[in-house]
Amino acid sequence: MDAEEERWLRAFHLLFLTCLGISAGLSLTRGTADPLSLGLAALMAAWYAVFVLRRPALLEKLNPMGWHLLVLIALLFVLISRDSAYETALFGMFALPYVLVPGRWSYLGAALLMLVATVATGQLERIGEDPSVFGFLFGNTALLIVIGMFVRRILQHSEQSRAVGMLEERARLAREIHDTLAQGFSGIIAQLEAAEQSIDDQRAVRDRIAVAKRVARDSLNEARRSVEALRPEPLDRAPLPEALASVAERWSAAAGVPVTVSLDGEPRRLPVDVETTLLRAAQEGLANAGRHAGATRAALTLSYMDDEVTLDVLDDGAGFDPQLPVRGYGLTAMRERASRSGGTVTVESAPGEGTTLCVSIPCA
Repeated sequence: MDAEEERWLRAFHLLFLTCLGISAGLSLTRGTADPLSLGLAALMAAWYAVFVLRRPALLEKLNPMGWHLLVLIALLFVLISRDSAYETALFGMFALPYVLVPGRWSYLGAALLMLVATVATGQLERIGEDPSVFGFLFGNTALLIVIGMFVRRILQHSEQSRAVGMLEERARLAREIHDTLAQGFSGIIAQLEAAEQSIDDQRAVRDRIAVAKRVARDSLNEARRSVEALRPEPLDRAPLPEALASVAERWSAAAGVPVTVSLDGEPRRLPVDVETTLLRAAQEGLANAGRHAGATRAALTLSYMDDEVTLDVLDDGAGFDPQLPVRGYGLTAMRERASRSGGTVTVESAPGEGTTLCVSIPCA
């Protein structure tokens, strides 16, 4: 349930309880109040508070909310039959069928509420005698329909917001898993394969295993932080330029490929999502350079300009044709991250000519 839906539900709850309170007040003011009616009004308020207000998770569940709606309608019928002052409570209940029960059942509940109100107020018996009764029925029915459409619109909007939120969260988790676990496992596999090839050199094997263990620890820490939706661990320790240098140093040690890191412009603090996008892009670009391109050199260039910041990741690897479909999730995740901050990702490459990856994000 999102914040907007919660606000409207509170408004509907308040409307019902207020109208019920006004009805009891009118009954006392007119001098028509009696202990039984006041007791039934108190029971109605208590029933609503215990079985509806305190159980928001069950709203729009036919069982038990359908039964609670029937109890409230029955109590309203008795109250109106005993004292016309409680007709005011009817207006507070107009939204309840649409709030309490789902789908088509809500319209059945609204029709039942209207029928009970018509019988309780004696309007049904006067239809043939007084033409104004039709105006009363038509007005209340129209109001009931409008309120129903309004409530349904709110609930539909809330469901759409929840669906969008779920899709965004799934995409975020997919990106984070790719940027942490997938890259970490790739690094570990590379180190273990290198150790296997150097099986006769015990020192080289120990060095490779030590690097693999460090990559595993770092990836585990990153995975934990990503699930908690925190900033990447390097950004917690240092500003973005230093975090990029740290990532490049660690990757270079694991992959055995030298990396240069350059900085253009005056560094400044950027929004968390922008810095995270740039750091993840650097990690993905370097991972691809070592895993797919077979690069012997790589370079990172971070440029701060007046209205945007850019990150270039270059390598001298095998390259590829950007027009061909690319396997894997890395580039897709990178573009999704950049687009959420209003940025773009461009790739320049050709077979045998290396690859240049550029991430540009506006930040005026």
